Amino acid sequence: MSSALFPNLFEPIQVGCKTIKNRIMSTGHDTSLSVDGSINKEYVAYQESRARGGAGLVVLQVSAVHESARYSSHVLMATDDKFLPGYQEMAETCHKYGCTVFAQIFHPGREIMETADGLEPVAYSASAIPQERFHVMPRPLTKDIIEEIVEGYAQSALRLKKAGIDGAEIVASHGYLPAQFLNPNINKRDDEYGGSAENRLRFLRDVIARTREVVGDDFVVGLRISSREMDDQGLDMQETIAACKEVSSQLDYVNVIAGTSASLGGSVHIVPPMTVENAYVAPDSKLFKEALDIPVFVGGRINQPQEAETVLAKGEADVVGMTRALICDPLMPTKAMEGRFDDIRACIACNQACIGHFHRGLPISCIQHPETGRELQFGFDEVPKTQNPKKVMIVGAGPGGLKAASIAALAGHDVTLHEATSQIGGQVLLAQKLPQREEFGGLATNLLREVELAGAKVIKNSRVTREMVAEEKPDAVIIATGARPYVPEFENMGDMQVVTAWDVLNDTVKVGGNVVVADWKCDWIGMGVSELLASKGHTVKLCANGLFMGERLQSYVRTEMVAALHRLGVETHPYMRLFGCDDDTVYMQHTASNEAVLFEGIDTLVLSQGHLPNDDLKDQIADLCEVHLIGDALVARTAEEAVFEGLKTAWAL
Repeated sequence: MSSALFPNLFEPIQVGCKTIKNRIMSTGHDTSLSVDGSINKEYVAYQESRARGGAGLVVLQVSAVHESARYSSHVLMATDDKFLPGYQEMAETCHKYGCTVFAQIFHPGREIMETADGLEPVAYSASAIPQERFHVMPRPLTKDIIEEIVEGYAQSALRLKKAGIDGAEIVASHGYLPAQFLNPNINKRDDEYGGSAENRLRFLRDVIARTREVVGDDFVVGLRISSREMDDQGLDMQETIAACKEVSSQLDYVNVIAGTSASLGGSVHIVPPMTVENAYVAPDSKLFKEALDIPVFVGGRINQPQEAETVLAKGEADVVGMTRALICDPLMPTKAMEGRFDDIRACIACNQACIGHFHRGLPISCIQHPETGRELQFGFDEVPKTQNPKKVMIVGAGPGGLKAASIAALAGHDVTLHEATSQIGGQVLLAQKLPQREEFGGLATNLLREVELAGAKVIKNSRVTREMVAEEKPDAVIIATGARPYVPEFENMGDMQVVTAWDVLNDTVKVGGNVVVADWKCDWIGMGVSELLASKGHTVKLCANGLFMGERLQSYVRTEMVAALHRLGVETHPYMRLFGCDDDTVYMQHTASNEAVLFEGIDTLVLSQGHLPNDDLKDQIADLCEVHLIGDALVARTAEEAVFEGLKTAWAL
């Protein structure tokens, strides 16, 4: 099956001295699973899941090569032999499944996001040019420290080799230290490391040469680099291809990605959200492939094996990074090999629990697959069979109910899932109606497939009542009935049209030309409704009760939405609390100054003020059986909490 449908994807490839069994790679990405600089059992289990699932290559998250390279409190360290046992355990574990393991060796330069003790860091770069995103002003590196860092790369790579890791990937992507030396807008040095293109390349050339000298030819040495940094002050493709050509003779591969950590717009491409086209970096990597005589890897929103096969068939790359695809479904390679395409849990690029968790200092997970990052708690896609099968009724086929149904059925319980409407998905059905968020609907599609595979019964147009529960006599009822829009009390002194965001999304109202969106939650709803209305020609003022628009969203998702609102001319007003309205004026209160803010000439006030749980059934049936509330029926939050609570509750039945 795999050879017929994927003649390239599952072909082995020789990279330097190593043979990788297929072309599927999990690229280096932060997980926050490490807490002390070393590889721990949680991180080993996390990567074991990818190796078990059939990935050909796992690239570990960045390992710092120098004490000044601690760009976050969760970074791995490769600066001392005391860290060797963790790398050794990782290598041995992944090798059991025929999976090749590389590790990234890394110095961020000025790209330091936070420190373990909360103090502002002393950061170093080629020159004292400020970093825009984290507001870091670095010190210029002295030659002595440059020599220390160059040696740090080499000795870190040697430690990896001693531990049994198969290769080291030097990280020059996303505006990190090697790219800072390459970039004439950052490198203003007047010594041998600055000025001409040849001098600006010297740091990277020295790192590669010294690393190769120390590790020899029986260890893979690769380079990760951004083809384009997607920023006016960043490197462009002409510069990066030229640099790679100069150093390629001592490399075994080049791994191409896009973007930079240095700016808000450029950083979106570190983990591109669903607004970004699938496989969008592949045309860039093809140019690298044409310019170089070594294998070229590529990543960037490659979610499905069919997409990966197309990239390979078109000669755009030799190995394909499918990182979030493997976070969402570690078994994706195996399912693809077996032709089980409908069973693949496709990533929707929501960024909520993967990079979103990292930016909050939390361990990685996935809103669709909360077992990710929790492998030691929930295992490797294997639900243990219960010794006490129960009759389980699940009420509500939103994300939480769907997850609960699949897990309970896999555990061996007799499960029936009741949905009061004719459609499966809950609020996912609303989310997918917003501009550029159609992929969010994949959450419901994927979870429903899990329910089907698990063998749970699904009954639509079935509103559960006390009488039904009394008649069915289930042992347990899991209530996942979601929520409804919250409409707060406020001064309504006129005839202005007042509607909810749900009314707009369901297209049940005709909205006026001039609109105020009152956004309490500061999430995707208020911003999304504003974008939707503005795209249809309405004049929109978005008033958020927070520090800024989309305050609760993952930053790359927020940045893309802010950009869309700016292009559409939406006025944005933070620190706004809804006070009231009359015929044509909306009254807000500034939450910092407490002063009144008036928006005049308004036709429609759209409320995005949060939600209240639909939990009435709980009290009605509490005396009949074991009852559990999950997701928004417990407290209105996000799909992530609903799915996790579905997993946790069903697991514990």
